[in-house]
Amino acid sequence: MRVDSESSPDFDVLVIGSGFAGLCLAIHLKRAGKSFLILERGPDVGGTWRVNTYPGCACDIPSHLYSFSFELNPRWTRMYPSQAEILEYLRGCADRYGLRPLIRFHSEVREAVFDETANIWHVRIERGETITARVVVSAMGGLNRPASPRIPGLDRFQGRAFHSSAWDHSFNLWGKRVAVIGTGASAVQIVPRIAPLVGQLHVFQRTPHWILPKLDRPIPTWERNLFQWLPGYMRMFRTLLYWKQEMLGLGYIGNPALMKLLEKLARKHLVKSVPDPALREKLTPNFLIGCKRVLLSNDYLPSLCRSNVELVSDAIAQVREGSIVTADGTERPVDALVYATGFRTTDLLSPVRFVGRGGIALDDKWREGLEAFWGVTVAGYPNLFFLIGPNSRVGHNSIVFMIEAQAHYVMQCLKLMHDKQVTALDVRPEAQAQFNRNLQERMKRTVYAAGCKSWYLDAQGKNSILWPGFSFRYWMRTRGVKAEDYVFTTNSVNELVRELV
Repeated sequence: MRVDSESSPDFDVLVIGSGFAGLCLAIHLKRAGKSFLILERGPDVGGTWRVNTYPGCACDIPSHLYSFSFELNPRWTRMYPSQAEILEYLRGCADRYGLRPLIRFHSEVREAVFDETANIWHVRIERGETITARVVVSAMGGLNRPASPRIPGLDRFQGRAFHSSAWDHSFNLWGKRVAVIGTGASAVQIVPRIAPLVGQLHVFQRTPHWILPKLDRPIPTWERNLFQWLPGYMRMFRTLLYWKQEMLGLGYIGNPALMKLLEKLARKHLVKSVPDPALREKLTPNFLIGCKRVLLSNDYLPSLCRSNVELVSDAIAQVREGSIVTADGTERPVDALVYATGFRTTDLLSPVRFVGRGGIALDDKWREGLEAFWGVTVAGYPNLFFLIGPNSRVGHNSIVFMIEAQAHYVMQCLKLMHDKQVTALDVRPEAQAQFNRNLQERMKRTVYAAGCKSWYLDAQGKNSILWPGFSFRYWMRTRGVKAEDYVFTTNSVNELVRELV
């Protein structure tokens, strides 16, 4: 696609999003002396940890592991961080590294079009302004586009209704009749917090999840001081946590039969938490643990045993003005609906329309399934990089570790462009295709392919979210860039520069 433009862009790099991924790359870019700008649609940094403020919102990865390796935090107050502490950490990173002057807030990107003549991206912001950059990096992640339930009658409900990611803090829950739709990661945090407040709580479950105890505890002052005074001890502590999480990969991606040991622990946790056999039966999954996301909670299961809480496993037939009707005909009056239905995790583009070579929009190309090279680059879209792109998450360890590996890979690509004195880098289609064939073959041997339906899968049943291996192997394989996997071009005469090493 050709767009009239000057050959000199406004910035070397435009980064979309200022969550963990955007801030991580920005810190690397600043250290490397690149000119860059971060475009953030919200009023502050933090990404999903700024947006999600529902009661009980927290992370299920240990605090010291859910942080940058180059910016360890000795002041975490709990073993598993709360939303507020994570947001404080990210805000602190933005301040310490002087990133705020390089962030343009309230700037939602609508379209990015690649100029094949000048090898420049033209990025249009919602209010109509266009910014040019040699490189565009999408750091939007996959947990910022809410998935709303499709239930007949939702539009005629007269009470309060909101998604967990847009929690209505102005609504007083005290004594109200509340329905929580969904029993995933957000619901297991919300339900225990609001159950003591509401008059009646109906929890609508489509599929039960395996739930393990959450080994959480406060971190006392003396221990925080020790981390502060002995940074080496804190780094060793983090390393131990990493390998403890990585060992889970032996079951997830190495030998799914080992997951039976975790399943035994989950069953024991269920029996201990729920005395009622009939309720336990409703809460017992019929799939191998790990096939869906494993949840961590100490208080969700006990909260379902409260006298004012009802677990409903019958399908919802319709919503009326002030009630929910299930398939068996039962009508339950409610004052509020809480959609704990997660996110559209396979929609990595909305609301941005990326247009690459030949005027082809990436959302059209990905209509049949997400696919990238190392989750970072996509054939036909030169100088476009993704952080937390297709197949670059892990189900058993910290996403922050993966983000750092991807940011390093992007920086290596930029260095390669500089060394070769070229203005565009595009992954070869055959390299991308071979990479994904091998990846999906490995995926078949993981627990994620055990047959259940999960948010890891797209509409075609393809797992385009997770990396089917150990995170340390992903880290090792993204330490450098193989030039033979890419095509390089210059904008002078738009000639192909084939330099293989």
